[in-house]
Amino acid sequence: MSSLLDKLERVGNRLPDPSVLFIIGALFIALLAELAVGLQWQAVRWLGPEQSEAVFARSVLEGEGIWWWLSTMVQNFIQFPPLGIVLVGMLGIGLAERCGLLPALICAAGNAVQDKYLIPATLFIGVMSSLAMDAGYVVLPPLAATLFMAAGRSPILGIVTSFAGVSAGFGANLLITSIDPLLAGFTQSAAQIITPDYQVAVTSNWWFMAASTIILTFSGWAITQYWVAPRTDRLSFDAQAAAILLQLSIEQRSGLRWAAVAFVAVLLSAVMAAVWPAGPLHGMGKHFPRWVEATVPLLFLLFLIPGVVYGLRVGSIRSSKDAAGFMGATLAELGPYIVLAFFAAQFIAIFKYTHLGEMLALSGGAWLAGMELNVFVLLSAFVLLVCLGNLLIGSMSAKYAFYAPVFVPMLMQAGVSPELTQVVYRIGDSVTNVITPFNPYMIIILALLQKYHRQAGVGTLISLTLPYSVGFLLAWMLLLLFWLLLALPLGPSA
Repeated sequence: MSSLLDKLERVGNRLPDPSVLFIIGALFIALLAELAVGLQWQAVRWLGPEQSEAVFARSVLEGEGIWWWLSTMVQNFIQFPPLGIVLVGMLGIGLAERCGLLPALICAAGNAVQDKYLIPATLFIGVMSSLAMDAGYVVLPPLAATLFMAAGRSPILGIVTSFAGVSAGFGANLLITSIDPLLAGFTQSAAQIITPDYQVAVTSNWWFMAASTIILTFSGWAITQYWVAPRTDRLSFDAQAAAILLQLSIEQRSGLRWAAVAFVAVLLSAVMAAVWPAGPLHGMGKHFPRWVEATVPLLFLLFLIPGVVYGLRVGSIRSSKDAAGFMGATLAELGPYIVLAFFAAQFIAIFKYTHLGEMLALSGGAWLAGMELNVFVLLSAFVLLVCLGNLLIGSMSAKYAFYAPVFVPMLMQAGVSPELTQVVYRIGDSVTNVITPFNPYMIIILALLQKYHRQAGVGTLISLTLPYSVGFLLAWMLLLLFWLLLALPLGPSA
């Protein structure tokens, strides 16, 4: 395994800059779309009982396609979802870091948490971070890097461990998250193709995903200890700086107390705004509950306000210019990410415009549906198909919109409940998030990794995260097999 990962790292590090990879990918998709149009390739999308429509590829190199790209280039970039999340979230986080709040907080936590519990705690928090949608990608890796370094461990180990929990464990959680109603809607619509009055409860995967959270935490702990930590230990870091981080002055401790009061005040205000019937965060937003849709702005305030309070107390912020300067410096550091985000946004938009992503998903699904396999083998094959699809299409909802109408009805006829198909999809959609270069958040993780190890490239990151992808897949499938053998319910009303 070590030799394989070494070779993977060397090959991956020879790849061009990620922005160039996205340009090459966009050109490849454009040429492949031309071939698909010329050969009249098509896929079938099922709309209901005995209702279907053909999906054809679209050219992006002809007049209309070129005009579409030129007219939407700016919009593709501005509406690129990770861009706004990262910029807004990092404004508050950057201020809290530069004013000294986060280093002091991490030092206090480092003194309180024993080293042997750092890894499972980081993994568990990473898996649970899906409560805040994609905010865990932005918040946890830099915090984990500092925490691990303060404890005398490699900061790279903290980055990789937190990234594995957030990304490869994205589908699991102890609680109901925004993922559950989103997927349940697709599952119910697909199930009604066979049974018109079929209903899928939002809680239909709750018990299985709660158990998955525990299983992934412990399996990730073993993977980190036996495979990942020995690799990151080869990379040196400034141990003297870590020792300095552990020392807190009287002013810093006082600042932490005042920052904690400010944090609790902001949090309680947000809770009241969500619970109070007349509150601005109460009720449903466009797609999810209002408080869910406001997660990133709330994240911004939860770091910004305590950061300002801390900075005023310890003297790192003496005027509004200091606060604005901290946020400006944070955005300046994000310059490489913004450049990469531009090219990533164009690639994803072109892939969607040509219909090639949808055609690949539909054709692959139809091929698998035609294979005669026993239930567990069929589910395992579906997991692998979703894993491969996740390397091309990052959006959980977009892929499921392609897969659900094909697989949910087909597996119902094989005796598999729609809720179980949804569980299997969540497994496959999660485990390969950490190894696909087209995960938009991999860019910011790579930039953070290079902060501590300048020679790190895409190959370095993938070689460190591949063990989690394989290990989480095996652990999750064993849990699924155990669940099926005991015929346990997947959740309430499932």
